[in-house]
This record gives sequence, structure tokens and C-alpha cells, in this order.
Amino acid sequence: MTERLLVTALKGGKNTKIITLIGKKIKKMPSTLGKLPGLRTLDLQNNLICKMCPELSTLTQLTLLNLGNNRLEELPEEMKGLTSLKRLHLFGNKICRIATGVFDGLQELMMLNLNDNRLTSLPQEVGRLKKLTHLSLNHNQLTTIPEELFSLRHLSELHLNYNQLMCIPEEIKLLQNLQQLSVVRNNLESLPEGLCHLRKLRILDIAGNVIQTFPEGFQDLRLSEFYCEGNPLFLTQPNFATQHRDILTLREIATRCILLQLEEDHPLILDAMEYYPEIKDIFSQAKQCAICRKPFLSEWVECVQFVSLPKNWNASKNLQQIPLRILLCSYECFDQRDTNVFGVFEE
Repeated sequence: MTERLLVTALKGGKNTKIITLIGKKIKKMPSTLGKLPGLRTLDLQNNLICKMCPELSTLTQLTLLNLGNNRLEELPEEMKGLTSLKRLHLFGNKICRIATGVFDGLQELMMLNLNDNRLTSLPQEVGRLKKLTHLSLNHNQLTTIPEELFSLRHLSELHLNYNQLMCIPEEIKLLQNLQQLSVVRNNLESLPEGLCHLRKLRILDIAGNVIQTFPEGFQDLRLSEFYCEGNPLFLTQPNFATQHRDILTLREIATRCILLQLEEDHPLILDAMEYYPEIKDIFSQAKQCAICRKPFLSEWVECVQFVSLPKNWNASKNLQQIPLRILLCSYECFDQRDTNVFGVFEE
């Protein structure tokens, strides 16, 4: 049956646009593909293919390639010849390596599905997929997200479920077109403040992580769906604890004084900063007190503010309040907090 279909395709020559050979127990990709330069769609999912043939690089008009559920272990360099490819399905393989330069030729790629593989990292070249809108990497072994990924300004869906991610970088704020983010079952302990700048984000799924609080401003996201089951979120359970006095280090006192003068554009301080770039980097990490709005650097009072769930969010069952992590510059400000703000202490 497979041979007969290939013979028919070959007879069509340049006019053959689509080849579909699903579940035919094919062990080797047909080298005769090189004789079909006009091919647009190639669907070889659910076979036993272990390696891509070199002739694949000649299919410069191919727009859809489906090699899902095969036995591939790598993406070879030959793939960069698929210069018209828009959709690439590689789910359900054993891919653990992506050859250098593969993504260089895939400038038209819009959708990439690498679910259920064995990837432990992504190459920096992923940032060259400038037209990518959908990226799915569920069920891999990723521990980090390369910063180059955040240059994909057209990305609207990012799926990273069931990996081993410890954090999401602040640079995620650069993905201004992101509408859906799924990071289910990772090892995330917190979400970055940059997430709160994603004004187009509508669906967020963080279920099954170890998140306790959310960054300040999280409640202002315009979400339509929010899922957070399986996270040890802080609950409103007040306990009495001894309140400490404010004893700041000399370094922190001096830093706060300089930060205040920087806010006022003090000319002497601004001039001095130009000669000490390392100090400028340190001051760029300053935070702002949630009560008095004054800046501080490395000493603060950690608190949780409980806010009501936005009415337009379709959220996890029983979630009524969102615990936000806020920082105060002193216990003096802590004494001026609202009734929905609580200090954090360890038993």
C-alpha cells in the first residue's frame, strides 16, 4: 500500500502537493521525496521512523510537516532547508538533541510542537524563529527557559507543562502578544513581576507547582481563565507574633538616602553614577515600599495582601482570594497597613 501511494505521488511529479502515510509502520523516510519539489504537506505520523532522510532538505515549498509519534532522536541540520515550513509537528518522539543551525532556515515557522520528547534544553537559535506564534514543549525535561525565547515577539501561546522549571525569567514581560501560558507540574516557587505586564494574557495555568503568593499587580491581569490547583497558596490564618524594631544597617540607610535623591534627579548624584556603573546596577535592583512608596534595597518586611478574585476570571474552584506578596520598608509602615495585609513568619 505504501509503495503504491509513493508510485502514484511520483507520477504526479511537481504537481504532487500532499502525501499522507499515517500508521503505515514505515521504518525509513522515503528518499524518493527528493523527486517531489512541489510538495506542500507531508504527514508521516504514527510510524517507526528513526532518522530523517537528506532529501528532505530539497522540499523548499513544504509548509506542513508532521512526524509525530515516530522514533526520532534528533533534529538534523538538513531541516534548515525547509525554508517555507509553517507548521512542524514532532510530538511523541525521543528527541534529545537539536543540531546547530536547524532554526536558521525556518524563518517562516509559525507553529512548533515538540511535546513528549527528551529535551533538557533549547538552543539559543530558537530566538531566530521570528514568526513563531505557537510553541508547545510539554512533557520534556527542561530546567530553564533560554532568554533568546523572549525575543519571539509574535508568540501568542507557550506551553511548558510537565517539565522541571524552577523559575520563569523576568524577561517574559517582553512577550507582549502572549495570550496563553501553561506551566503545569513544574517546580515553580514564584511568578515574576514581569508577568503582570502581559496585557494580552487571557489564559494562565500554573496548577501543580509550589507557589505560595503572587506578585503585586497580579490581580490587574485581564485573565478569562486562571487555574492554580495543587499549589500551597497562603491562606488567611492570623497568628500573633512578636514585632521587631527597625534596625537598619548603615549600608541600607545610606542607600535609601541616595535612592531618594535619585528620584529627585539630584545633579551631583546623577553625575557620580556615570562614573560608577557597578553602583548603578546595584541601585537598579531597588524596590518600592507598598505603603509609603519610598525606595529600599536589601532590607524589608515581607507581607501578604489578600485581594478578592476579579469577577471576570474563570478560576479554580474554591479560590476566593489571591495572596499577593508585598514588601514594606519598615515596621513603621507595617503598623500603617490595611486590614487585609498580614506579615509572614515561620513557625
